[in-house]
This record gives sequence, C-alpha cells and structure tokens, in this order.
Amino acid sequence: MPGSGALRLPSRTLVVAAAAVPLALAVLADDVRVRRQLHTARRDPLTGLPGRDILVERTARFAHTRRERLHVLVADVDGLKAVNDSLGHAAGDALIAAIGRRLSAWAADRGGLAARLGGDEFGVALLLPPADAVREVLALRELLAQPVHHDGQPLRDIEGRILRPAVSIGIARASDLPDAADASRILRGADTAMYQVKTGQQPLGYVATRQDAYAPAVHGRRPGRPGTHLPAA
Repeated sequence: MPGSGALRLPSRTLVVAAAAVPLALAVLADDVRVRRQLHTARRDPLTGLPGRDILVERTARFAHTRRERLHVLVADVDGLKAVNDSLGHAAGDALIAAIGRRLSAWAADRGGLAARLGGDEFGVALLLPPADAVREVLALRELLAQPVHHDGQPLRDIEGRILRPAVSIGIARASDLPDAADASRILRGADTAMYQVKTGQQPLGYVATRQDAYAPAVHGRRPGRPGTHLPAA
C-alpha cells in the first residue's frame, strides 16, 4: 500500500497549481494594461491619431507588400496661426481635431492610416490605384474644407464668415521612386510636394518626383521649415 506521502503529493501539486493561476492571470492583466498604456502614449492627445513612428511603420509594411499602390500624403492646415490669434487657441484646437477626425475616417475607409506629424501637419499612408490618386486627393481637400463646429457653432473668421479650412496636400507615389527609397524617404517626398503646393510652386495634385524625395535636409528637416535658417545646435 503506498505511503501517506505519496497520497498527499497530487494534492500538493493541485494546491500549488491553483495558487499559480491567479498569479499568472495577474501577470497577464498587467501585461495587457502596460500594452494599452503604451498604445495610448503613442497617440496624440488632441486628435487621438498615432504619431510619425506609426506612420513610418505602416508605410514600410505597405512598401514591402503593395509598393505599386502605395501613396503617402502630407497635409498642412493653412492659416492656423490666424485662427489662434483671432479666435483663440481653443478654436484652433477644434480645427486641428476636426481635420484629424476627417483624415482618419477618410484613410480608414481606404484601408489606410492617418497620423499627426506635429503642429498643423498630418500624414496618411494608403493603397490607391495610381490612376485614382489625384482625383481622390482633390475630393479629400473638399471634404476637409467643410465648416468646423466649436461650442455648438460653426467657426467664423473675424469678419463673421463661416470658416472653410484650407489644407495643402502633397502626394508621393512609391512606384514613382527608386526601389531603394524607404518609408522615410517616401514621406520626405510627400512633405516636399506639400511645401511646393503650399507655396504655389505646384498645383494641388502635384506628385513628388525622385528629386523631391531626395531633396537635401537642413538640420534633419526639409528646407523651408521654420528654424532651418538657424545654425545647427
């Protein structure tokens, strides 16, 4: 007949295993909580959009799998400073938040991703048929130009007219750039294209060239950005 110690061994094993279950669940819950916190931390608090790093990751993934359809857009809100100065920063925040929501919904409907790059600039990575890209961007600009509501009323300029946001948009088509152009280089092409549209050098719908994607940087930023005239620190 087996000894009493042998009879107690399975019970001890069950007790130890039962005690380990809550600990394992606690560790799992803590891991989920940390992941959620990191996910939240990587999003812009005003718009809820991810930042540049997430956009670059998505662009790199698309460039690897569907390069022939990959388009990257950079959008810059025109006249934000005037809104802040005349209507207040709360109105400016409402404008940025509205543009972010519209861009995010537009991109998601096309299987893409929108991100806030900082200040009044946004980026989008999505897959489009090359023949449709310019038409889509022209329609997007009209969508973004719809009135924005703040405190239950549409934003108005200092003369009382309903404000219709203007947004400059640059396009980079990955298939137009060398295969060696990585996600950051494609994004730079869209950024340079946006700046040329914003300054009137090119019309809306302008698509970045190889020269735009490989434009020299000043202190790591596109020439023409505020601060690029200053000496490097």
